[in-house]
Amino acid sequence: MSSQSRKTAATRKSTLHRLAVPADRTVELRGFVRSNYLERPGYQVRECSREGIEGLLVTGGVPRDRADWCSAVEGITGLQVNERSHSAAGLVLMRTGQGVYALSYGVGAHMLDPYFRDDDFGLEFATRCLDEAGVIKVRNQIMDGRGRVDEYSVARGERIDGFGLDRFGAIVRRICGTVSGIELTSLRSGRAQRVKVECAESTIKLPLATSPEEFLSDLRAVEEVCAREEPLPELGFVARVRALDPRGRKATDAQAVLERLLTDPDSPRLAIGVPESCQEGFGSAQSFRLTRGARSVTTTDMDLPALLDSIRDAEEGHRMKALGQVQVMMYSDDDQRTPASASTKGRDWLIADIPVATDRCFYGQGKWYEVGEGFIETLEEELQELFGKEPTVVLPPWPEGERDSKGRDKHDEGWYNERAAERTGYILFDKKSIVTGKFNGGGLEICDLLGPENQLICVKKATSSTGTAPLNHLFAQAVTAVETLRGDGRIRSQFLGRWPRTRPGTACWRTSAACA
Repeated sequence: MSSQSRKTAATRKSTLHRLAVPADRTVELRGFVRSNYLERPGYQVRECSREGIEGLLVTGGVPRDRADWCSAVEGITGLQVNERSHSAAGLVLMRTGQGVYALSYGVGAHMLDPYFRDDDFGLEFATRCLDEAGVIKVRNQIMDGRGRVDEYSVARGERIDGFGLDRFGAIVRRICGTVSGIELTSLRSGRAQRVKVECAESTIKLPLATSPEEFLSDLRAVEEVCAREEPLPELGFVARVRALDPRGRKATDAQAVLERLLTDPDSPRLAIGVPESCQEGFGSAQSFRLTRGARSVTTTDMDLPALLDSIRDAEEGHRMKALGQVQVMMYSDDDQRTPASASTKGRDWLIADIPVATDRCFYGQGKWYEVGEGFIETLEEELQELFGKEPTVVLPPWPEGERDSKGRDKHDEGWYNERAAERTGYILFDKKSIVTGKFNGGGLEICDLLGPENQLICVKKATSSTGTAPLNHLFAQAVTAVETLRGDGRIRSQFLGRWPRTRPGTACWRTSAACA
């Protein structure tokens, strides 16, 4: 293709799904679509074949002569309101040499059968190609019984370690950032140096070409990234949190405990957790429908009693299976005509924190995890990264000096700090405590030295004979200093008042903990 045609290639932000097909099954493209949409009035199913793309197109929507909010507005204003609405949906399914993919537009994702969802796809892509300093948003599922989800975001990209994530007790569910240096049309055309992508467990939102040849090229680029053997070093912890084998001892023991708990909606070990595919619409959802077999229940509040009530007739040993048979639909209206999410299984809404002997297992979104699995490997990785960084301060060595009659080193901390402060740009703050009522009238030593770039330097001498006590004190001092300066204006003013006039008083501080 000519360089000119590449420059003018059109792209559109699209949602890409990869579908997982069991090895022992052959599934026609229609089989990936929820059956009620194949014959549903207002929906059209067509096969498509064009320049290398063999697939299936499903389009439609839910037209409404009168939007569901009209009655509420009439009641408030006393004025007649009649406005139409239409929820459009588009879904394209296709096979490639690597697998089966789907593109969804509007509410088209609702038509996909969740059974075939590939929950490794989105994060597999993100952990192999996100720019090192390009992470914009991270959503974490905390592995405990509260169903808590934390989300961190910044306006511009930064390194993943700048988000302060829990790498041992949380599961990354969604990550958004920038990518560059891969063969996407939007990058090859020269219109952008990097593009933004948002990756959930089973989906990637990214700009894809709208012409057949360029679209297939973009799809090959995605496949190439996912085929890379290892994730990026800085994102390795995301991939390390793996679901337990459901047939393994830990998962089966935990599930036996969970089976007994499923009759108790007041159990502190159980909670409702919003599935990743429902996160965006959950806050504005008006109603939920839970269906199992011929029984269907509607509720305005998706809570644990409503979920467990749907399996109240199931016997122990079969309750989790029954929960997997419950279909949950979330709606943005009271009359349940407009879905607010794709169909989900009841088990996807269950959160459980289960202790089994000395292990602690977490159940979330239909999978079992071991809390803290890979702890040592992740900790060693963090330490290697930490000690591999170039230091921002340069301090003199702490020599072994003369010892007194009790065998103590005469070159104590005070002596060392005075020697270090003799270096150009370093200022001595040792023993210059700030007295404040916040600490019951006691003094707070912010730092021992102030570095040339306003680094707060805390110093302690730690040896094999002193154990870890000096290190514990060192790190506690550094954390207390920064938290106090950030949160207490009076202490901050006193500290800045002690700076030499040659130092800017509005500087940002960086804390360094120095050990010898």
